[in-house]
Amino acid sequence: MKLVMTLLVRDEQDILEDNLAFHRAMGVDAFIVTDNLSVDGTRDILRPWEQRGQLQVIDEPSDDYSQWRWVTRMARLAADEHDADWVIHADADEFWWPESGDLKTALAGVPEGCGLLHVPRNNFVVERSVVAEARSPGPRTLTLREVAERSYLGRPLAPKVCHRAHPDVIVEQGNHSVRGVDWETWSTTQPITILHYQMRGWDHFRNKIVKGGAAYARNTELAPNTGRGWRLLYERHVQGTLRDYYDEQLVSADDRAAGLAEGRYVVDRRLTDWFAAER
Repeated sequence: MKLVMTLLVRDEQDILEDNLAFHRAMGVDAFIVTDNLSVDGTRDILRPWEQRGQLQVIDEPSDDYSQWRWVTRMARLAADEHDADWVIHADADEFWWPESGDLKTALAGVPEGCGLLHVPRNNFVVERSVVAEARSPGPRTLTLREVAERSYLGRPLAPKVCHRAHPDVIVEQGNHSVRGVDWETWSTTQPITILHYQMRGWDHFRNKIVKGGAAYARNTELAPNTGRGWRLLYERHVQGTLRDYYDEQLVSADDRAAGLAEGRYVVDRRLTDWFAAER
């Protein structure tokens, strides 16, 4: 089996190296990365991976967040040029965790008649104590996870998709579904979960919302409710209340204790322990 992962990135230097290293260790053979106007150290991280032949970089200069077009392009490249068997579509803040073995082991168990998996995400939250100690909190330091998956708006968090490679596939905005190929979805068991670090440091969060929200506003093709979370948070930026929102999401010591007691939070050290062992 050849496994290819696609990534659409913009200013992800705080987490990108960890993402690539982890997924490489979990069985990903090659990465296709679309870099959409990064101005931090993202390209410096990608360069050695590209030089080793483990990664292909696509420069995307458009600034309207046409994600579905850019990810579809990568999905088709995975089939046409990389001879992939399976394609995972991830974001830099998503770590695809196989419940046993590695990702290839997990996908090898999918019956031949099924070509599509919808993989649930689990959000990690940022504790005030971690922010005080780490400028860029992430998978090495965040261990408190929400039990109920929720989006920025508090709504149920949509799963992400991975699929068998196909040259005609179309990946929908958000990487939540595909079309263009008549696949059966495997839902009998769930061999993979996504550990999701959407909230990290303030600087990264602000940069993401400001640039992403403005890009969505420039896109005249997508429906107005697409990317609603980013759009509403961008409005908070315009209103000057985005930092208030971020601070409200930070978990205090009292919130942590209450959440654990009530079953809203669990301690999840899978990635912190994995990185500690690798180091």
